[in-house]
Amino acid sequence: MAGIGFEIRKILKKNSLLSMLEAYGLAGLISSGPWVLSILALLAIGLISIGVVFPTYVIVQFLVIVTYLMAGSLIISGLFQLLLTRFISDLLFAKQEHRIVPNLLGSMLVTSAIAAVIGGAILAICETLAPAVKVTIFTSLVLLCNQWLIIIFLSGMKEYYRIFFTMFVSYGLMVIMSLTLPSFGLLGLMVTFTFCQAVLTFAFLYHVIRDFPANQLVSFEFLNHKKTFFSLILCGFLYNLGVWLDKFVFWFRDETSHQVVDVFRASYIYDLPIFIAYLAIVPGMAVFMLRMETDFADACLKFYDAVREGATLDSIYLLKDKMVLACQQSIYEIFKVQGLTLALLILWAEDILIALDIDLAFLHLLYVDLVGVSLQVLVMSILNVMYYLDKRYSALALTALMALGNFILAHISIDLGPVFYGYGFAITMLVTTIIGLIMLDSQFEDLEYQTFMLQRS
Repeated sequence: MAGIGFEIRKILKKNSLLSMLEAYGLAGLISSGPWVLSILALLAIGLISIGVVFPTYVIVQFLVIVTYLMAGSLIISGLFQLLLTRFISDLLFAKQEHRIVPNLLGSMLVTSAIAAVIGGAILAICETLAPAVKVTIFTSLVLLCNQWLIIIFLSGMKEYYRIFFTMFVSYGLMVIMSLTLPSFGLLGLMVTFTFCQAVLTFAFLYHVIRDFPANQLVSFEFLNHKKTFFSLILCGFLYNLGVWLDKFVFWFRDETSHQVVDVFRASYIYDLPIFIAYLAIVPGMAVFMLRMETDFADACLKFYDAVREGATLDSIYLLKDKMVLACQQSIYEIFKVQGLTLALLILWAEDILIALDIDLAFLHLLYVDLVGVSLQVLVMSILNVMYYLDKRYSALALTALMALGNFILAHISIDLGPVFYGYGFAITMLVTTIIGLIMLDSQFEDLEYQTFMLQRS
């Protein structure tokens, strides 16, 4: 994420209130833009067209299928997101930018093949969906998987506002097309969604190819065991799976779900509150991007540069202390901003539900989900620090704990009854945060020793 960090630092050097607002705005756009715009676009389609342009059941089917597409694409692409990020970072450090695009295209081919196998297998058992709808679902899954991979590279580019504008235009086009084109039911909505994802994916790919010239088309060097860290495959997969496991549990437990269309199920009691709650993490994500990718990243870079260049031990100790302080301040600021956001949203939660014409029976679950997603920002921050420190196995243990806890506690919360829905997710994030902070404290204690041992090996 060095690219966005450098750009934000450049803005902050202006040292004015306007530059601070610009920096936070840019951090928020880059960190939250893709999924916030997608959520807002889907909300707009649902709220404006339900019962007017499309029958209610068609809108529900569309939203449920898109939710599964988002979940499936994030989990599948998670296999290579972190692996590719680390590999590309090493290429940038070695000043071998010409190898970036071939490996991106290679990862896209592998990801597309995996998505095709999984998506094809699931759609093969769907008996009631029309073949044309199956084709659009299959295509959307492959496009989304590749889109998440391409977004990794956006941080290395300079034209952030153009990238956000591309997303805005694509999702705006999706809303306009869904409301103005002749209605073809579920097929029409899925074709619109697929077309707009194709526009977005290929527009992003164009930006990457333009910024990183290459001397070959495709390379699978990122899978070379001598040059990559396969533990990152599990880290990325388990994190994305862990975030979605409680939703899958609620979707496929008979007590909390119902069939929407073919194999696709939903949980009305669980889905809506958490769908709204995820919009609450935008301020925390902006601070996460601003502080982690500027203050902490800069302190971390100086520490490891000192180690590599043979600085004095006193200098290394001093730089480590500065890095620890930057980490503490970053996590504290994320906690402070997200905590304030959480407090305000809890106060306004009832008004939000009334404004959206949602039953107030969802209020208690919304409170719990707001706490859970706020804690998730802290989990992301802790994992981010671990990746900077190259503590891959610690990050793997933490993501495995999160995934396992979310799965088990979701089942337990359902068994305990409706009053406890959402507590499994919130408690999992709380426990993961506490254990993650303890692990980070231990890692900073002997960081010099571990770093020197790695240098020697």
